[in-house]
Amino acid sequence: MASDQARPSSRIRTQTRIEVASDRGVFMISVAAELAGMHPQTLRMYESRGLIEPKRSPKGTRLYSHADVERLKRIQEMTAELGLNLAGVERVFELENMLESMSRKVQALERRAAELKTEVERLEALRRELRAEIVPYVRGGALIRASDLS
Repeated sequence: MASDQARPSSRIRTQTRIEVASDRGVFMISVAAELAGMHPQTLRMYESRGLIEPKRSPKGTRLYSHADVERLKRIQEMTAELGLNLAGVERVFELENMLESMSRKVQALERRAAELKTEVERLEALRRELRAEIVPYVRGGALIRASDLS
C-alpha cells in the first residue's frame, strides 16, 4: 500500500476549456448582477426600460451573456462616471445603433462605387476599341478610316 502512495500517479490530467459565444446566455440574474457590480433588481429595471434584453431559458429564467454583462458595465459607467440619466443612456445606445447602421450603408455604397468604377473603366476601354474600328461616313460618298483622319 505504501508503495502505491509513494509512486506518482500514472494518470495524465487534462484540462478542458469550453469557449462560449459572447452573446449566448449563460449567467442567471444573480451572477450577472454580481459580475456587473449591481443589484439584481437594477437588471430587472434596465430590462423593463429596454436597455438590456437577456435571453430566456425554456422555463423563462433570465440568462445573461458576456456581452450583456459588458453592456451593464457600460450603463453603470455612463450613469456613475459620466452623470447620464437612463434616458441619456437610451439615447447614446440609439445613436450608436444609428451610427453602426450608417457605417454599414457607407461600406455598401463604397463597394458599389468601386464596382461601378470598374464597369465604367471596362466600358471606356470597349468604347476606345470600337472607336478605332468605326469608319466615319463623309458626304460625297468617300469612306475614310478614322485612323486616316488624324
